[in-house]
Order: sequence, then structure tokens, then C-alpha cells
Amino acid sequence: MRRLDLQPGLRPPARAAARAAARPVILIHVPEVLHPLVVQVLPVAVFLLAITVTAEIAQLAGVFDVAAHAMARRARHRVVLLWLLFALLAVVSTIVMSLDTTAVLLTPVGLAIARQTGIAPMPFALTTLWVANTGSLLLPVSNLTNLLAVHRFEDLGASHGDYVRTAALPAITAIVATLVLIAILQRRALRGTYAVDPPAEPHDRVLLVIAGVVSVAIGPLFAVGVEPAVVSVAAAAVLLIATLWRAPGLLREVRPPWLMAGAFLLVAGLLRAAQTEGLLDWLAPAVGTGTRPIDLLHLSGASAVAANLVNNLPAYLVVEPAASDDVRRLVATLVGVNAGALVTPWASLATLLWLQRCRSAGLQVPLLRLAGWGAVCAVVCVTAATLTIR
Repeated sequence: MRRLDLQPGLRPPARAAARAAARPVILIHVPEVLHPLVVQVLPVAVFLLAITVTAEIAQLAGVFDVAAHAMARRARHRVVLLWLLFALLAVVSTIVMSLDTTAVLLTPVGLAIARQTGIAPMPFALTTLWVANTGSLLLPVSNLTNLLAVHRFEDLGASHGDYVRTAALPAITAIVATLVLIAILQRRALRGTYAVDPPAEPHDRVLLVIAGVVSVAIGPLFAVGVEPAVVSVAAAAVLLIATLWRAPGLLREVRPPWLMAGAFLLVAGLLRAAQTEGLLDWLAPAVGTGTRPIDLLHLSGASAVAANLVNNLPAYLVVEPAASDDVRRLVATLVGVNAGALVTPWASLATLLWLQRCRSAGLQVPLLRLAGWGAVCAVVCVTAATLTIR
């Protein structure tokens, strides 16, 4: 039995003290075998549930709809400018609210704008899919894999700021490479102009303002390192209360991902326990050692292949023990499982959710062509981002 702090703050005393005022400390006795589940995995599952509720209420309140349509009115009727503004919204959404928010909530908005303006929908659909994956490196909250990696950063004595500094250049590189590739692949669809300025749907103004303020506020809180579960739970609570006050009927449309969270707890908990017992140490030779550029490319490439064979979450957890000796190797692993999960539909849950949204909107996606494009994007982004790791 072990006496544990359920709030796994950063190890160095100064940072731990700084966080003490921001969150309660709960001390209970936990069996040794459940230690990885309770301390590392459970807070991530709480974040997943809370940020999904936050994002869904923001979407129902009209935050994404109003923002996207405002961009359409300010794009001077130029398709390429509208796409660039929409891509910026997708990047911000992914970084602050996670990749699933972009894939699930922003995709229908992009497709609706394309339909209303009469322009090709594929550039907007492809943007939400690829940016959701390649753009999910910058902050720990951008992807569940990042949140799991934070604990390894802590074990190495690295701070939240160290994570952001190490991941910043690879993250920016992956995003830029993604947008350049989309611009090349969809160059014909991005030419020309459109004539219609589509209006946003009517929304409750008070709820819209509250949801907008919350959506903007959580970004800086995540960026400075406030505990993600605390921020997301507080944001969800504020929006639930506001919705109950202004539009209680909308709450029927909020669907927390209980099944996804349960599956995450099961898979991540089992693999974390296997790591603790050293059952995954035999994989180390497959991903190599060292921090030279060629070593990091080996690691990120192997991680990307694993993500496309199974899924990016278990792929990260399997590879992590062989990469947890250096922050650069951890970031290389994240580059592979995040930016490289673009070839198979099951490589990322965001891709499966994106396909569902596209089909619901009547957009037929050619899977073989998508896989080919995804392979090109994965190779370019993973290679370019890995080479910028410092």
C-alpha cells in the first residue's frame, strides 16, 4: 500500500508549491498495482470528459459557428483567404481544446460554410482532419498522448514550460508543413471567389458570450501549466450552469464520452501497469536509442508505424518505456504517434469521428486516396518536425 497524492503535480518543490494553491490535495491509501491508474491515467480521463462537455456546449452555444461565419464575411470573397482563416481556427481549436474537438465540432461548421458559399468542401474537411492530428503537439492538453507523456517529463525533472519549449518548434513545423501540403493538393479548389456571405445561425447572445469567454480563457490557463483536469472541470461547470440558466433544452444534446473514457481507462491502465512491471522493456531494440537526428527519426518513424497499425494511444504507451530517458526522445515519440497517425482510419480516434461527421454531412470521402494523401503528409510532417527537435 502507498500513501499517494492524487493530484500528480510536477516533482520539483518550487513548481509543486506553486500548484498547491490551485488544487486540493487528497491523500488516500491505494494498492500498489493501481498506482499508475489513479495517479497518471484517471486525471486524463477526467480531462477527456470535462473538455468534451466544454467543447460541445461551446459548439451548441454558437462559438464555432459565429467565429467561422465571421471569417467568411472578412475573407473578401476569396476562397484561399477563407480557407486560411478557417485553418487558423482549426489550429487554435486543436491546441486549446484537443484534436477531437476540431474533428468532431469544427468539421460540420467547415462543411456548412462550403455548402452555403458554393465552394468545394474537401479543403475544409481535409484541414480539420490533418490539423487535428499534426497540430496536436504544442500543449499537453492538445492530445491525450501528450498528457500521458507529461508524467515522464516530470520523472526527468522537466517542467510544463520545458515541455512547451521542446515541443514548440516541431509543433509549428508540423502545422506549417500540413497547410502547405493541403494548399498544394487542393490548389484548384482554393482558387477563385465566392459571392455569398453566409449568416451565422441565431444563438442566445448571453450564453454565446459566456461560452466565448470561457473558450478564450482556458487557453492561457493550459499554456501556463495549470492542472488540465482542474481547468476543464471548472470550465465545464461554468458552462453547464450557464446553459441550465439560459437554454436548459440544449443539455439534452450534450453527450459526455463515457464509453471512450472507460475504454481509455482500461487500455491505458493495463499498459501503464505493464510498464511499471517492466513487461514492455523488450521493445526497446525496435525503437533504438540515442538522441542524434537519425536516432530520433528512427524513433518517430517507428512510433508512426505503430500508430497506424493499432492506434496512436496504445502505440504511445507501448513505445514510451524505450523513450522515457530523454525529453527529446519523448517528443520524437509524440511526433510519430500524433503527426504520423494519418494513413489508416483507426490510427486516430479523431479520424474515425471525422469520417462519421463527413458522412453525416453527405460528403463521400475516398478512403484509398485519403490514405495516400495521409501517407505523404505523415512522412513529410514527421520527418520535418523530428529534425527540428532540440
